Amino acid sequence: MTDTAPRPTLEAVAARAGVSRATVSRVVNGGDGVRDVLVERVRKAVEELGYVPNQAARSLVTRRHDAVAVVVAEPETRVFADPFFALQLRGISKELTAHDNQLVLLLTEGRDDHARVGRYLAGGHVDGALVFSLHLDDPLPELIQRAGVPTVFGGRPGWGGDRRDVVYVDSDNRGGARDAVRHLAGLGRTRIAHITGALDQTSAVDRLDGYRDVMADADPRLIAEADFTYAGGERAMRELLARCPDVDAVFAANDLTASGALRVLRESGRRVPDDVAVIGFDDMQPIAEQTDPPLTTVRQDIEEMGRLMTQLLLRGLDRDAPREGLAGTPSSVVLPTTLVRRGSA
Repeated sequence: MTDTAPRPTLEAVAARAGVSRATVSRVVNGGDGVRDVLVERVRKAVEELGYVPNQAARSLVTRRHDAVAVVVAEPETRVFADPFFALQLRGISKELTAHDNQLVLLLTEGRDDHARVGRYLAGGHVDGALVFSLHLDDPLPELIQRAGVPTVFGGRPGWGGDRRDVVYVDSDNRGGARDAVRHLAGLGRTRIAHITGALDQTSAVDRLDGYRDVMADADPRLIAEADFTYAGGERAMRELLARCPDVDAVFAANDLTASGALRVLRESGRRVPDDVAVIGFDDMQPIAEQTDPPLTTVRQDIEEMGRLMTQLLLRGLDRDAPREGLAGTPSSVVLPTTLVRRGSA
């Protein structure tokens, strides 16, 4: 084993800067009341010595951990297979890094994991939580409320009602769905089907409602339930072709579902878009630009959603705020969507 150099202490920084230990502590922990000339001397000493604050000691002073839990209410097999989660996590990670905060990723495989996440959040390890992909029967909201952790949700929670203390970032799912279906109708398509997402999630319900806004008198057999996955899109498309072989357009709840539907249409001998036009939702470019033909889809800025979630949480985590709530609770945000036309419709 090799010897390691002793770690620089707060006292060593104080001696190098020619100030008191208390002055160094205030500068390092972001406190006020220190003259600019002394701040500069402390910062120079910190840099010269390579001093790194002890996080445990710093937390005692600031009551902050500079760590945020990101809770995804999905099993890891889903999270690491679906590019949606990678994009949202990238937006979150970039914003947390810019504010020198750590990301703590928590996934839920089952009910036991929900309890584990609840215990972790209640244990005071993080300053707040970013939670997304909730399902309507998910116990996480209640566990988070009990933990008293400031939280921002990704997607409109189905249980929040009009509660102003529930802060979320979402996209205009219903409006985007309406735009997609109107586009298909404008192409002269009359047998427009919808492959839903998981209907225990508000995004899927909102997109179904947007479809129904335009297709109020549609044959109910033109609606096939899926789960936001590629395999779900394949399965639902086969069901649609079996009971409605004259279908001439499909609006799918997301791009993964649409890509599964495209495969089944191709295998069945249907030409896209000549025989059946297809539109997805998300505009995940690694998928939408590589399907055959390239996918027309509704674009939501997934990375921006993650970034805004993080901004709202950090804005609310005022240094003097009590842990049980957001300081000056920010408003929820609903981002617009746009239709991106490519070859499939």
